[in-house]
Order: sequence, then C-alpha cells, then structure tokens
Amino acid sequence: MTLNVAISGASGKTGYRIAEEVQARGDRPKLLLRTESKLPSSLARCDQHRLSLTDSSALDAALTGMDALVIATGARPSIDLTGPMRVDAWGVQRQVESCLRVGVRRVVLVSSLCSGRWRHPLNLFGLILVWKRVGERVLETSSLDWTVVRPGGLSEREEGIEAEGIRYSPADQQDSDSIPRRLVARCCVDALHTPSAIGRVIEVTSGRDQPLISLDEAIATW
Repeated sequence: MTLNVAISGASGKTGYRIAEEVQARGDRPKLLLRTESKLPSSLARCDQHRLSLTDSSALDAALTGMDALVIATGARPSIDLTGPMRVDAWGVQRQVESCLRVGVRRVVLVSSLCSGRWRHPLNLFGLILVWKRVGERVLETSSLDWTVVRPGGLSEREEGIEAEGIRYSPADQQDSDSIPRRLVARCCVDALHTPSAIGRVIEVTSGRDQPLISLDEAIATW
C-alpha cells in the first residue's frame, strides 16, 4: 500500500533523509518546512508546504489527506534555552493536536536516546532531554497509532552503512553509541510499514557487529 506521508522538519539533516527514504520506498512525501528552509535537489519536486507550526490552520491544511506524519522537528543549538521547550514539547503537541483534528492516525516521532533522563550533559542545553520526553508523552497518551524512535548519537556518515546492523531495543535499554542519520531515516520508514511498531518506543544504535535484521524481527524478540 502506497502511503501519503507528511514529514515535518523535512529540511533538517535527519528530516531530508527521511523524505528521501519515503520516496525510495515508493510512498509519497509531503514536506513541511519553515519559510526560509532549503532542500537538497533530490527533493526539489516534492510537494512542499512552508508554514509555522504555531499556525494551526496552515498545519491542519498541510496534514489533511495524509496517511501518516513523521515528526523530525528538533530544537537547534542556540543561546535561547527555551528552544527545546517550544520545539520538542509544544511543537510536538501542536502536531499531535492537528493530527487528531484532521484524522491522521499514524505518527512516528524522532526523539533521542536517554530521553527523559535528568542527569545527562545534554540537559545543560535547555533541558533538551526532559522536553523531548514531554513531547513523547503527549504522543503516547493520545489516541493515535504512534511510534517513538530514539536514536543514539547521530552521524552524517553515508559510506559503509549497508553492512551495518541496527541494534533495536525497547525504551531505556541503551544509553550510548551512535547511528548514521540515514539508518535512522530508514528505521522511521520501516516503522510506518510495520504494524508491530505501533505503540512502541524503539531505541536504535548501529554497528558492524550487529546482525542485519528487520525491525519486525527485532520486535518479535522483545
């Protein structure tokens, strides 16, 4: 079944890769972007909607008719320490509320390993992991068909990833290691097509020592 998939934060380093992987799977991406965002040429012909997540009417219009939403928005490093609260908590809440209003059932949220942990160095930057957990909880307590993907440290590396297995685990099982953004993107798209991923928090890191198994196979062992 071909899906119409909206991707918020689609110009980000993980977001644009998610959009590319949606295309590669044969689904139809719709890119939700800020006004000033720039895209790689690979996505130039995709359906694009430039809007602010604070504009409920524009967000509802962009999500109407979609089968799924992948939330890849995330606070950028900044001297403004309210960014994580506004983007990772309130921004996720607005998107969840919009999905409920317009009837989008399936939502995948890109979060972070160690989400919700207070005693972590990343929380020096506006309590980022605390606010990510708030955003996760908004989604988890909604009536939507949700999946939360928690990647480890994000790498820009593209070479050699075909031989790299993903370590999948339930919530709060991993606290270190990294994963290329491309593999995170593939995991998000896999989740959309994996019914057993619904209602799950999925932590992901990767390495050449990990077996090459599917998301569905990994969940079956939990």
